[in-house]
Amino acid sequence: MPDVPGTDAKDADKKLRERVDKLVAQSPHDSTGSVKLGGKAFDYTVQVSFLPVVAEGFDGALGEPPAAVMTTSCVLKGGDAGSASVWLHLGALGPKRVLVPDDGSMPVAPYAVVDNPHSWFEHFDLVFVDPPHTGWSTTASADARKKLLSVDGDVAALSEVVRLWLTRHKRWGSPEYLAGESDGTTRGAAMADKLQSAGVALSGLILISCAMDLQSIVFAPLNDLPDALFLPAFANVSQYHGLLKGELAKSPAATTTATSWKRSAARAHRRPARSARDRCDGCERRLRDGVRSRHRGDRAAYTMAAMAYFGEQLGMNTDTRYEVLSHDTNKNWNWNRGEDKGNSYATTSPDLARAMRRNARLMVFVASGRYDLGTPYSASDWSIAQLNAPADVLVRVKHHYYDAGHMMYAREADLTRLKGDLAGRLAS
Repeated sequence: MPDVPGTDAKDADKKLRERVDKLVAQSPHDSTGSVKLGGKAFDYTVQVSFLPVVAEGFDGALGEPPAAVMTTSCVLKGGDAGSASVWLHLGALGPKRVLVPDDGSMPVAPYAVVDNPHSWFEHFDLVFVDPPHTGWSTTASADARKKLLSVDGDVAALSEVVRLWLTRHKRWGSPEYLAGESDGTTRGAAMADKLQSAGVALSGLILISCAMDLQSIVFAPLNDLPDALFLPAFANVSQYHGLLKGELAKSPAATTTATSWKRSAARAHRRPARSARDRCDGCERRLRDGVRSRHRGDRAAYTMAAMAYFGEQLGMNTDTRYEVLSHDTNKNWNWNRGEDKGNSYATTSPDLARAMRRNARLMVFVASGRYDLGTPYSASDWSIAQLNAPADVLVRVKHHYYDAGHMMYAREADLTRLKGDLAGRLAS
């Protein structure tokens, strides 16, 4: 008997549906711990649970949920009620931290998860969210996957996760802060406005290694903007490795001063045939290769340490692979927004500007590494300069710079500074 057309797709969707239902039906995984911060002991609970997601625009939104999203909640005991996320969770913010060398090189096994004396627990309870098809979060069908792997679908779904978490944990009366790193800042800038529309007024938005405007960081034909905006970071890294000569080579400060994005942009537009990127081409390949190899080392260390932590300390025993960094998800991502059906550079900085205009209490904290060759600090400077808001609104945006790369918190001195800068911002 011949196969019925579409049978394989129906079987695949059935398996996805069963997986989502199984995840949502799981009881939360609870654990406890204590960490010393500033000489004081903080007792906390950790809960891993899967929340059903009902994002607007999904067929059957009032019926079966199209996705299950994993949240890891780190909450202080006695507190007032009211990419995968593993990088910020076990790299900077959480009560535990993966030990990696300051220079970002591959650590030696066994990969340790230790108490993090630089956790942000003194200021916030912490909730880490793995978007669908990262971590163990997943969707229930091919159609749901297609809709969620998009800028607008992702923002709608993750905003729903925030709303549902606040409801289940009775935290609607608490001040809410949203933090994202790299692609998570693309999401975070848009979520600030989306949440505002849903009745959640953020107190603060924290953007680490910012990527709000992809046109500023994607090298492509006829897009010369990154040529100018990457030049300061290339120059800084070149100076660090002794690849420059003359005045630029004297000090990091001299390099930074001489290669501001405004100067670079002017040069690139005056002489497009000899762009800033062309002038850095001699060292760019060496620098990028170094970044890629170190990132692969970091990923293995974070993955193995995270799996040990989730399994041995939090009781998450599953044979399903935890997607720390999903290339398949990235490959299938739809960057178009709204009614746009063609190719375009996604931008969410207009969402952030609108959220800031609507919410007079919204504070924005931006953190960048001077040696970041993925989301260079000068591209973030440019994005902030483009925000469509009055001067008295933009004063609530503060950009902080660190002497490290994309994951500046991997360097302990900058992890300490990052926490101190945030504490100062919260107190101001």
